[in-house]
Amino acid sequence: MSKTLLYGATKIDETNSAYAPIESLAEFQWKNRVFILFADRDNSRAARQENQLLANRSALDERDLVVLKVSGAGVRPLFGAADDLDGEVIRRDLEAPEVGEFAAFLLGKDGTVKLKVSEPITDGELFAIIDSMPMRAAESLKPDK
Repeated sequence: MSKTLLYGATKIDETNSAYAPIESLAEFQWKNRVFILFADRDNSRAARQENQLLANRSALDERDLVVLKVSGAGVRPLFGAADDLDGEVIRRDLEAPEVGEFAAFLLGKDGTVKLKVSEPITDGELFAIIDSMPMRAAESLKPDK
């Protein structure tokens, strides 16, 4: 498996077939990319990540990105819509750290994990990763995107 470290981030090699789509987030597969952040105990890093992403809503929309925040068993959509999601199941499926530890994951439209971070990343870094994905490159060639 090929990994690239990027400010505490692990970019997952999207050609690695060992990663399967995340079942608990199947409602988004082939429609949206999903960025899931798990709140830290004092919420400081999660709040910083939240503010970083939500400052550029048009870029989130352009990339078909849904942003979800998991706090304990609760899941709150920060950008985009989501129905009846269970934070504990998502945490288990993603093998995320224990409750109270910050982590964030990016899922591609194919439903697989593309990025895992243990520290907040900038919107520019996230968008660069998304924009380097083959599916995103194909989307940008379409006249309506």
